[in-house]
Amino acid sequence: MLLVLILAAALWGVGYLAGISRSARVTSVAVLLLGVITAQLLLPDGHPLREATGGSAAMWLILGGTALLVLLYGHMLKALRSRAAPASAQESAMPSEKFTETELERYARHIVLRELGGPGQKKLKKARVLVIGAGGLGAPALQYLAAAGVGTIGVIDDDEVENANLQRQVIHRDADIGMPKVFSAQQAMQAQNPNVTVLTYHRRLTDEIASDLFADFDLILDGTDNFDTRYLANRTAVALGKPLISGALSQWEGQLSVFDPTNGAPCYQCIFPEAPAPGLAPSCAEAGVIGPLPGVVGSMMAVEAIKVITGAGQALLGEMLIYDALYGESRKITLSRRADCPVCGAGS
Repeated sequence: MLLVLILAAALWGVGYLAGISRSARVTSVAVLLLGVITAQLLLPDGHPLREATGGSAAMWLILGGTALLVLLYGHMLKALRSRAAPASAQESAMPSEKFTETELERYARHIVLRELGGPGQKKLKKARVLVIGAGGLGAPALQYLAAAGVGTIGVIDDDEVENANLQRQVIHRDADIGMPKVFSAQQAMQAQNPNVTVLTYHRRLTDEIASDLFADFDLILDGTDNFDTRYLANRTAVALGKPLISGALSQWEGQLSVFDPTNGAPCYQCIFPEAPAPGLAPSCAEAGVIGPLPGVVGSMMAVEAIKVITGAGQALLGEMLIYDALYGESRKITLSRRADCPVCGAGS
């Protein structure tokens, strides 16, 4: 019997070293065992081969039966696991349907809000938001969207972090100087909330890519500082029926609105039919801006995004909020659609 066991171990070991599959090694050992049982059953008592292999078939039948039961049990477990696998795969494919204990604790202050609750937080987790610009307005908007649990956040910007940005673009750090802003922002957002997905596009928004990019998101936030990009973002958002949250800054004053002609609100070009003449609307680099102002307005943009996604409260549709930081005042003005707007008007 010992000889047979040594031979079986040798077959298994040589097969393993030769890279033979497990099933082939099991088959070779099974053939050996079957040969021994056959010899015990067919050869007469006292035959040298029977004596060398134990002298009785009983012990080999017991051993073979035990091995067969073990194999059958293993196959049964494998079948049960395979039946359970699709359910697990389905759960992982729909992360927006369930929250981990960590997420429930993290978003508890949202969930207890009557206007949001669990359904609102689920909408945030399912949402896909694109932020144009990772600068003054984009920095706080991105931080608060990530912290709020917006499931997928895209950020497009072709600029790199500069020392002069750090006075107001608080998502970036001194160590990030020289790094593309989208990657610096991504690092900060995922450090803040590893449960969100951040998609980075290190390039300028152009006509060639705008439609395909916007189509992949539910909501667009425009935090850029040039009119060409603003008009492009507006045209594309209107064409695709996407809400557009737009913010702007200058010195001590900021403004924001939600442009969404699909829901009866005007578009950006209804309010600003054409870009101002050079020098009439200087950039932050030219006119300056107080550091915390982008944080205030960018955070307001994030609040409007949460309201649009969840349906909470009343978004700034058909209204513009103007905040004067120098005198601590804010006011709202009513906005109306223009029938002759080339983007969203009746003749467009």
